[in-house]
Amino acid sequence: MGGNGDFTPETSEKNTSVPHLTSTSDMAIGKWKFNKVILSTHFNIFLYATCFWIQIGTLPYLTKKLGVDPVFFGYLQTTFAVVQLCGGPVYGRFGDMFGGRAAMALAFACASVSYFVLGIADTFFWLFLSRLPSVFMHAMQGGQMIVTDLGEEGQRADALGKLGLSYGVGMVIGPFLGGLVTKFFSEQTAAFVACIGSVLSIGVVWVFVPQRTKKSQGKESSGSAVFSLKKILALVTAPGAGFLLFIRMLAGLPIGVFQSMFSVFAMETFKLPAEQNGYLLSYVGVLTMIVQGLGVGVLTKKFSENDILKWSSFLLVWSYLALAFVTDVFQLCVVMVPLVVGLASSNIVVSSALTKTVSDQDTGAMLGLNMAVNSLIRTISPTVGGFLLKSYGFQSFGYLGFVMLGISTIILFIKLRQ
Repeated sequence: MGGNGDFTPETSEKNTSVPHLTSTSDMAIGKWKFNKVILSTHFNIFLYATCFWIQIGTLPYLTKKLGVDPVFFGYLQTTFAVVQLCGGPVYGRFGDMFGGRAAMALAFACASVSYFVLGIADTFFWLFLSRLPSVFMHAMQGGQMIVTDLGEEGQRADALGKLGLSYGVGMVIGPFLGGLVTKFFSEQTAAFVACIGSVLSIGVVWVFVPQRTKKSQGKESSGSAVFSLKKILALVTAPGAGFLLFIRMLAGLPIGVFQSMFSVFAMETFKLPAEQNGYLLSYVGVLTMIVQGLGVGVLTKKFSENDILKWSSFLLVWSYLALAFVTDVFQLCVVMVPLVVGLASSNIVVSSALTKTVSDQDTGAMLGLNMAVNSLIRTISPTVGGFLLKSYGFQSFGYLGFVMLGISTIILFIKLRQ
């Protein structure tokens, strides 16, 4: 990693050209021109986030309705994370080998099955089964693969950030819509709405996304196995990759713990009903949307990736400390502003930097490893979060973040000093 903030990519031979997108892929809306594939990908990410947050916002209330206590709810969240952990790296390799269309269609097919089973669930066993199809439910990762393939390396962080804008819009609408559907119909109906939205996305993918989105295809991408331990080890040991994945893990655990218990402490600590919990999640979605869609692009033009990583981590240290002193919903909303700014900036830059540590043929697999770290965090988080909330209260989330981000910040300032 150089002092200018760029993570040097590993070079590899690219010897086989494949048909790529041309000007026929563009469409005009008024005076603006858009790439059809990129535009459809943004729409699908919006729809994916909407459906995902519909069921995320209603899941705690459905589990409570079926008599599932917070401990078993934590087990359910852990199951989801373990399943996604297993599928993330494989899904990334699948996308590198078989293309963006197949990868995105697979993700939405798994999502539709997961939400359908959730909709018919009437026991904890069925709730557990609904988590299993999520093994390849990685639409956001699939969208990141497509914009990475089509965009220029220098604009990668901005492109990934704008994809987060579409996700943020869905994150705003999803909880709000889920809360309304739950209020006027039922939690199961909300799950069926999410299922229908995911089926719609499969059609959009098949119509607008080409079979291949990479500009070229290397030797290995068409000839090796989808799951290769040797390949995974090679990616992890690429220059700079191991360090970035470690920082992702260290900085990601506190927010993973916080998010895993978000609906639970909103219901138990702040006494919010499903509808108001949906409003709170929508507020977080608006903040995420603004930072990822607008803020990251501005930051990457003015500062190096190294500087953004260091100072976003520094901001998070004090944001978590402030979180430890939150006593009501208004204070929580205030603290969420710097927390989201720091998290969104750091996550986008790390994702972008990771794709630059490998060749263009392996960006999907690297994004898969990045997703696997997130899934590993989500595997640990519900257990840790449930223990902290029960034993030490809501404030313990803030103190955990303060300590871990303090360590992360010290490491970043030492490692990335100019």
